[in-house]
Amino acid sequence: MDDLFMKNILVTGGAGFIGSHVVRRFVNAYPEYRITNLDALTYAGNLENLRDVEDRENYRFVKGDITDGEAMMALFREEAFDGVVHLAAESHVDRSIANPSAFVMTNVIGTVNLLNAARTAWADGFEGKLFYHISTDEVYGTLGSDGMFTEETAYDPHSPYSASKASSDHFVRAYHDTYGLPAVISNCSNNYGSFQFPEKLIPLFINNICNNKPLPVYGKGENIRDWLWVVDHASAIDVIYHNGKQGETYNIGGNNEWTNIALIRLLCGIMDRKLGRSEGESEKLISYVTDRAGHDFRYAIDSSKLQQELGWTPSSRFEEGLEKTVDWYLANSEWLERVTSKAYRRYYKETYGIH
Repeated sequence: MDDLFMKNILVTGGAGFIGSHVVRRFVNAYPEYRITNLDALTYAGNLENLRDVEDRENYRFVKGDITDGEAMMALFREEAFDGVVHLAAESHVDRSIANPSAFVMTNVIGTVNLLNAARTAWADGFEGKLFYHISTDEVYGTLGSDGMFTEETAYDPHSPYSASKASSDHFVRAYHDTYGLPAVISNCSNNYGSFQFPEKLIPLFINNICNNKPLPVYGKGENIRDWLWVVDHASAIDVIYHNGKQGETYNIGGNNEWTNIALIRLLCGIMDRKLGRSEGESEKLISYVTDRAGHDFRYAIDSSKLQQELGWTPSSRFEEGLEKTVDWYLANSEWLERVTSKAYRRYYKETYGIH
């Protein structure tokens, strides 16, 4: 590492949705840190998400796959990282149902590879080191009509995705307890915002409304989620990385519970207004489909530990964040079109020489 920088931090999955926001925040807020973005550039990784920081002196990109244990060992030997912010993961529940093995490889084996690389690289001492693992509220299972997930809630994953994330959480804790590896974990609620790959509900439905395509709603749309603006999530990650207590878990939520159908109707109303359509026009695109297998009814995060101990609070109400999100996608329709058409693969090749 160049002596110009006081810390060398690895962000895995930094070209993805949440990862790109974290990379941007750290690059901009900490010019004294060197930020290395490690990403395999699978379908959801997109270097175009980071065009605004790609030429910064304290940023670099490395293409690599966390499932390659030897490559991770070599990377840690070469780079002497002080910290890891681990976001790289397969994250879509439907994809996990179709191909659970891919989720085991990335989310479990990939995490263990990183833990082994960090433990080996930091064998001379853990002072000033930190392995920060970002996880999901889905590891806790499902809630009824009341109650909230706390850091003490027992794990009860119901999908291959949440099971793989639960396993990775347990491995991080085990490495902390067994080897003393300095580690911290956070579990967040559903994220939304700019640069999200359009397989997830909000960008998918924005794109479908723009193109007058059906809006498929699982079951009756009564499942409830807590929504967290990705910019607020990045700020929470910043706070936890710098102030969190090693060995602890912190829940990150937006305090924004919505049924899926209420969210979709709100989104339809915003889109009708933004696109100059008549009121209720986009709601006609709603189509109810067979419910997802093992579909958890309700998630709700209690973030009081994070707020009381570290002073973090979400900055945006859901209605405000959703307006900003819609505005971003409408203003960046070319980005959305390239991602959905796979044209960004050509962008990688032409701009970065990456295949």
